[in-house]
Amino acid sequence: MREFAYVRAGSVEEATSAYASHTGARYLGGGTNLVDLMKLGVEAPAALIDVTRLPLDTVEELPGGALRVGAMVRNSDLAAHPLVRDRYPALSQAVLAGASGQLRNAATTGGNLLQRTRCPYFQDVSKPCNKREPGSGCGARDGVHRDHAVLGHSAHCIATHPSDMAVALSALGGRVELAGPEGARSVAAADFHRLPGDRPEQDTEIRPGELVTGVVLPAATAGLPSAYRKARDRASYAFALASVAVVLRLEDGVVGHAGLAFGALAHRPWRAQRAEEALLGAAPTRAAFEHAVDLELAAAQPLRDNAYKVPLARNLAVDVLSRLTDTAFTGRAS
Repeated sequence: MREFAYVRAGSVEEATSAYASHTGARYLGGGTNLVDLMKLGVEAPAALIDVTRLPLDTVEELPGGALRVGAMVRNSDLAAHPLVRDRYPALSQAVLAGASGQLRNAATTGGNLLQRTRCPYFQDVSKPCNKREPGSGCGARDGVHRDHAVLGHSAHCIATHPSDMAVALSALGGRVELAGPEGARSVAAADFHRLPGDRPEQDTEIRPGELVTGVVLPAATAGLPSAYRKARDRASYAFALASVAVVLRLEDGVVGHAGLAFGALAHRPWRAQRAEEALLGAAPTRAAFEHAVDLELAAAQPLRDNAYKVPLARNLAVDVLSRLTDTAFTGRAS
């Protein structure tokens, strides 16, 4: 058994200070991903900084109508919160689409964002993986990669990010709040996760020692029709083969706002900016939806065994956009 130090933090300041004083530390929330990786030998932290007692477990309405979700809010509580279900249904649907009820009871908002890929080559220490061991190679590229990326991948990594919640946050225009040695800051959810490039071991834009303290859902998308759809190999307890989150507003018979993000297609939730731009000012017809989504997915570079993901993602997105059109004409979800 590998020994490690354990610190239970009572405040954000205490947590970041403890992290700074322990080389090789990791923050521990629900532990539903980190503890598994420790058991597999993928993670071997020198210290665990327990943040479960931090006062970050509430959902609060901010002046102006935005909503702040604390990093320690459990996934089950987030999905069931009345303000989330009413104003941001895509987020509630995305959280409920992930894992099992038992895991959602333990997993936290911050931990969900920071979970690592479920690529089997990353999780198996006997296999090459640039994300786990930079410079060792990517076993998945010439191996089993049916579930892997078709957008934004590199020669160094073709893994996908597993979070459902992060996809919805990206489409809704959420922001991730952080606290660290240099103070507090926030990052757009769509920019929080990174593409692999030549540094696939760096999953996010988080700086050393920073702690996720919460996410903010903007007032601008509150109450708009939104939805999350996920395709997977079985009906539950499975990661996405492709997923999509959409938020839509119609104004005078045309699209006034569109937020669209794909999951399971890339190393991060993929904000579909080309599609969004094509939709603005367009009539909400199936042809317009197909054209916009096709523009986005034209950048796809499928591998030997995962080309099916492109039409799967296309059909999901067009279907969700079409269904939302029925409620979007009022500017609010029915």
